[in-house]
Amino acid sequence: MTRRDTQIVELAGRNRLASELQRAGIEVARPERDHGVDLVAYLDRNTFRARPIQMKVSSRENFDIHRRYSLIPELMLVFVWNVDEPASRYFALGYLEAEVVAQSMGWTNTASWRGEIASGRAGYGTRRPGSKLRALLDAYEIKHPEQWRQRLFGEATSPAH
Repeated sequence: MTRRDTQIVELAGRNRLASELQRAGIEVARPERDHGVDLVAYLDRNTFRARPIQMKVSSRENFDIHRRYSLIPELMLVFVWNVDEPASRYFALGYLEAEVVAQSMGWTNTASWRGEIASGRAGYGTRRPGSKLRALLDAYEIKHPEQWRQRLFGEATSPAH
């Protein structure tokens, strides 16, 4: 089996996520430099609201959280699973929500989690989520475009076009 080019996987995930957000009436900006924010989702009608997004894209399933993301206010972690499939899966968690998942999994008690934040290595994750992790993530799965506005901005209204 040949190894996938991780940059291609990330680009595919970014494009799929941007498309999903735009279908929900949410605009998308791409920062010039990556300091932990891959995309900025924003609403610019009537009032301006923005939310930074850190994407985690995988051609299969992957969930990981790094403590360095706690330093970015209001960061939303968006996991794109099965990016190569017609029906990718999306999970959107605020950093604190993701940390609660990590605590529930027992990850915050590991040496890996307690590492130095500045090194970028303090965190934990898995490429093989079991039934417990899947159950914890169920509440954060985005199954319909209108759910994006609620998860990112706390509003349930349909987009104005």
